[in-house]
Amino acid sequence: MRRPIIGIMGAGDGAGERDLRYAKELGRLVAAEGWIVLTGGRPDGVMDAASRGAHDAGGLVLGILPSECGGVSEHVDVAVFTGMGHARNVINVLTSTVVVACGISGAGTASEAALALKTRTPLILLAPAPEAETFFRSLDQNVLVARDPREVIELVRSALDRAT
Repeated sequence: MRRPIIGIMGAGDGAGERDLRYAKELGRLVAAEGWIVLTGGRPDGVMDAASRGAHDAGGLVLGILPSECGGVSEHVDVAVFTGMGHARNVINVLTSTVVVACGISGAGTASEAALALKTRTPLILLAPAPEAETFFRSLDQNVLVARDPREVIELVRSALDRAT
């Protein structure tokens, strides 16, 4: 069985302080479980914070980048340059065993969450705004919601147990 890949998705530009703090902590906790962290790979926002948390904890960080070269976080261990722009969101989701949306403050993260639902990839919303939680649960009642990074880890464990 392959190592689980936990996709941590969130805003690049304009990420809030709480989202950045939660993303870094979540990256650390995912790495401590021995799981691989997947992010959008850029040196911005949630992507960089989650990558930093995992990297600092000795974890493996996979970054799926929109560009053909450059613009990669220094905390990414394996960079995949797609040249696909926003279309790389499909790769992010299809490569992830579980997708965690760390704050849904923009269309990019919302598209990744929607793609997770479409592909039946387990989706966890981390501390979502009430409107985002209501919307995504209206699309699929199986959407999981966590209030903090530690709760995400418990939900990921449950999702992995159900998958085996």
